[in-house]
Amino acid sequence: MLKSRALQKYASLLIAVLISFTFTSCGTNPVTKKKEIQFVSQEKEITIGKENYSPARQSQGGDYIIDPELSAYVQGIGKRLGAVSDRPELPYEFIVLNDSVPNAWAMPGGKIAFNRGLLYELNSEAELAAVMGHEIVHAAARHGAKSMERGIFMQGAMIAVGIGTQNTDYANLAVGASQLGAQLIGSKYGRDAESESDYYGMQYMKKAGYNPAAAVTLQETFVRLSAGRESNLIAGLFASHPPSPERVAANKVTLAKLGAGGEMGKEAYAQKVGKLKATQPAYKAYDDAVAALKKNDTATATTLAQKAIAGEPREARFQELLGDIALSQKKNQEALAYYDKAIKMQPDYFKPHVQSGIALYNMGKKSEAEPFLKRANELLPTAPGHTLLGEIAEARGETDAALQHYQMAASSNSEMGKQAGERAVRLDLPRNPSKYIRSGAQADSGGTLFAVVENATSLPVGRVQVRVVKYDAKTGRAIAQSQPMIINGVQPGKRNQIAVGEKVKTPQEAQLYKVVVEAAELAK
Repeated sequence: MLKSRALQKYASLLIAVLISFTFTSCGTNPVTKKKEIQFVSQEKEITIGKENYSPARQSQGGDYIIDPELSAYVQGIGKRLGAVSDRPELPYEFIVLNDSVPNAWAMPGGKIAFNRGLLYELNSEAELAAVMGHEIVHAAARHGAKSMERGIFMQGAMIAVGIGTQNTDYANLAVGASQLGAQLIGSKYGRDAESESDYYGMQYMKKAGYNPAAAVTLQETFVRLSAGRESNLIAGLFASHPPSPERVAANKVTLAKLGAGGEMGKEAYAQKVGKLKATQPAYKAYDDAVAALKKNDTATATTLAQKAIAGEPREARFQELLGDIALSQKKNQEALAYYDKAIKMQPDYFKPHVQSGIALYNMGKKSEAEPFLKRANELLPTAPGHTLLGEIAEARGETDAALQHYQMAASSNSEMGKQAGERAVRLDLPRNPSKYIRSGAQADSGGTLFAVVENATSLPVGRVQVRVVKYDAKTGRAIAQSQPMIINGVQPGKRNQIAVGEKVKTPQEAQLYKVVVEAAELAK
């Protein structure tokens, strides 16, 4: 698949940053106090977290903004634990995401998120502190940074190829640099990292005044739910933080060392999450409506969406869903009205912007669609956003701009990304044929010299014009060249050839010839 220049540039920068080290640069882990190789600095950790926190949140349903008091409560617990952590200087941030899947994640630099769905499953402030302490250790103990460092040794750089969104139709459609954030939050830590996060997280709980016994009972609950195959938890928290009897036993040993005692905060937690839990049926109706729409059952989806709105009229996602239903029925004007409501309720979430752009594009209002698509890409660059902007630019004759958009869209791991890559090839191959057509000289067993070309694209090539240049073995200078030659018909990933009209005595002599691709065109 053709990779975008922007993604290649980002990858190159990341590699340059991460490999600018010496293999003797050892450090001490700030949590475990163990010696380890460190070449992702604290400054770089913070920068990576800061740059990827927002797009990662966008890709996971956006921030839950309806109950600011709940968000402040979660942030307060996080700050309380962060202050007693081994890295209190990190710029910790804590946010509640608007996602029903129970999950939590941490990025390098202390950027941490809790899904709305996880808060339904907890029963006390101490249990929330247990999960939060665990995530803080992931950040403080450099688990994300160490994953990146291992990626350098294994594969050159940890560049994501997709995005693991949970409850959005935009899974695998994010593109460019934002893919790194998806890789970071989707990482599965090893057993040692999980054990460290349990152990030191309980210490943070104790230091902050919480009862670490909650970490034991919480893991016992998770083991029980895991055995019961609770699908939401398996898809979320358990996928990246698998519970086990061994973890429960280890937590019991830690509890014996630390001693029970401290805040449980059941009443405080019940009060703070009371409004959220009261609207849980509305979000259940929304999730069921999304599932119905995926099955093209628009009648059921509409009924459930209206039920969700009745339960929580302030939620932008519910209006957005009605827009999605209308869009699926090709009722573009109706869809726009719903998306407009969603944008007014929550202006900084990408999806109603890109969906508005799609609706306007469908109506032929391309100039009106453009600002919506651009705004969506500012919040979360996606294949649909860049593909449509590419089509708008191409229709204007702005080939370079169109090519950039198509190449960016092509970096997504999706069918749309593949189609955008093909559009990019169609635009660029006639201008830069040698980027897509590999070439070389080769002799057969009888010494007959051939010009060979290989089609490195996913599209059939109809005609390739080449010229063969011969170089002097001693000076390395060009001493002769052929007339232009035409090779017809090269299928994707295949080769074709044409005889040059010369003989060579040895295979090594063939290396003195270079095949230059001068022109190419796609099959009609």
